[in-house]
Parts: sequence; structure tokens; C-alpha cells
Amino acid sequence: MTGVWRIPTIAISASLFTACCAWGLCMATSRLVLGYMPSAVQPLFMAVTGGTLVVYNLPRLIPRPYGKPRGQQPLRPWYTFFFVAGLVVAALGAWHLPIQVAMACAGLSILSFAYFIPILPGKRKRLRDFGLLKIILLTTIWTVVTAVLPMLVANVSVALWPWEVLLRFVFIFALCILFDIQDIETDAGYNIATLPTRIGERNAYALVYVCLAVFLLLSYMQFQLHPTLHGRMWAAIVTAIATAIVAQIVRQKPSRALFIAITDGMMLLYALLALLPARIL
Repeated sequence: MTGVWRIPTIAISASLFTACCAWGLCMATSRLVLGYMPSAVQPLFMAVTGGTLVVYNLPRLIPRPYGKPRGQQPLRPWYTFFFVAGLVVAALGAWHLPIQVAMACAGLSILSFAYFIPILPGKRKRLRDFGLLKIILLTTIWTVVTAVLPMLVANVSVALWPWEVLLRFVFIFALCILFDIQDIETDAGYNIATLPTRIGERNAYALVYVCLAVFLLLSYMQFQLHPTLHGRMWAAIVTAIATAIVAQIVRQKPSRALFIAITDGMMLLYALLALLPARIL
């Protein structure tokens, strides 16, 4: 791993790219509910970006669950660096958040840790080991963090933007299905009955396309309520088409790094398009 590919490989493997996706979606929500471009650096964005780095890198730094041996980790120093950096950034951001939002972030962080790490009492399982709960939980956490929390920080009632929460959930759900398809063999090895293992890989891909259609429908319904959001409607259309293309690429079983780049990249694509000035779209 040398030259031009080293930086993107580190960014993807150490979840810096995923953290940027979370930051972008939070920015997009804030701009929607505030009506203007928010500052790129504010407490919630810091807490979310830093928290993402912490949650995704910690499992790489501790022993693997169930006694499974860990392979070589040439990027382990970077995992450590981004874990510590994320911890600092998240703490600084959370310190300046309203207490209710900070407590919500703490609760979501605990759920996220329980998703990746077997800290539950009893059989010491991870939340991701509970089949269908895996995808519902992950989708819900990402939706609350990137759609609901920015509204709470902006003192905007979630009831004013129900379609935004719903369309965000459906969009992220579609991406999570792709991740479950990618992990189908690993999950089967742990006897985890995820959605693709229950309905089959072919039906899982079909469900992705259904979710994208619903995503577009919900975006249109929101556009009908807020006709000035034509730029956001175009963002949804372009993102849905791009995600459908990504689903076709995923069928070819690309490398893990490429898979993460193009699948998580759909969140960043949607965020960046939603942040563009309306006159451009």
C-alpha cells in the first residue's frame, strides 16, 4: 500500500470517511430546518464526527469477540490515532451541547458500543448478533443521529419534518441491506439470521430497489409540502440512481475498501447535493 492509494485506504479503513458521511448528513439536516447554511464546525457535528471515529475504531483495538484470533493489522497505529482524536473531538463537542442532547448522544453511543462489542449481560452477545435487530438498530441510530439530533439542537420540532426522518430511515435502510449482503457469509458463520440470510440474496437486492423507490416517493411528498425544496428533490433523484448503480457493482463482490467507499459514499453524495445552493440543482 504505497503512493496515491495510501491516504484513501487509511481514511476508509480507519472510518474517517464514514465519519465524514455522518458529518455531511448532519449538515444537510441542519441546513434544511434552519433555512441557511450552518457553520461546518459546531458542537453537534464535532460530537457526531468524533463519536463515529471512536465507535468504529474501538472494536479494532480490543480482542475480537468469542475468542476469534485477529489477523495482522498494519494500520493499527492509525486506528489508535483516530480513536484518540475522535475521543477528544467528541468530548469537546458534547461539552458544549444542551444537556438533553448530550444525554441522547451518550445513550446512542452505548447502543453503538453494544452493537459492535459483546457487553450485554447473560450470554455476552453483541446487538448485531440478533438477526433482524441488527439492521433495524443500525438504521435507527444513524437516522436519529443525522436527522433527529440536528433538529433538536436547532430547536425545531421533529413533527415539522416527519418526511425527512422517514426518508432518511428508508435511504439508510437500503444501504444497510447492502452491508448485510456483503456480510452474508460472515453472519452465516456466526448463525446470525440477518435479512438477506432469511429472504435470500436476490430478494434482498430487490428490497434495496423498493427502498429506493420509497425514498423517492417520500422525498416527493416532502417536496409537495415545501415546494422550495426542488434542489433537495433533485438530490434524492441523483442519489437514488447512483445507489441503484452501486447495488449492481456490489453484486460483483468488490474489495471491502471499495465496497465501503461506494456504499457509504452514497450518504456523502446525498449530503453534498443537499448542501448545494438551490439554484445549482
